[in-house]
Amino acid sequence: QVQLVESGGGLAQPGGSLRLSCVFSGITLDYYTIAWFRQAPGKEREGVSCISSADRSTYYSASVKDRFTISRDDSKNTVYLQMDSLPPAVTAVYYCAHGGLPMQIAEFTPAVYTSWGQGTQVTVSS
Repeated sequence: QVQLVESGGGLAQPGGSLRLSCVFSGITLDYYTIAWFRQAPGKEREGVSCISSADRSTYYSASVKDRFTISRDDSKNTVYLQMDSLPPAVTAVYYCAHGGLPMQIAEFTPAVYTSWGQGTQVTVSS
C-alpha cells in the first residue's frame, strides 16, 4: 500500500520561501508519477507540479512555473517542492499524490492519482 506524508508547510511572508517534502513508501511500480496538488478554500483542487520516476522530467502549472521547483531524492524516498517569491494567492492546503502512470499521461488528472497524503497548510500573509 502506497503511503505519502507531507511536511514543511506553515506561514510565510509575501516574497518568502517554503520547501515542502513528501515522503513516500510502498511503491512497487517502476514507472509512476508523484504530483503536488493544492486546494484553496472554496476552490477546486488543482495540479501544481509533477515529476516522473523514469527520467525525473517535470511539469508545472502555468501559474507556478519559474517560481516553484519540484525535485526528488530517491535515497530518501522524498519529493520536494521548493516555493519561492510567494504571493498570498498560493495560500492553500498542499497535497502530494502518487499515480501509477507515466507523467506524460498522468499530468494533473486527479483520477490517475490513487494515493494521497493528508495535506500540509501553506499560508502566505504579512
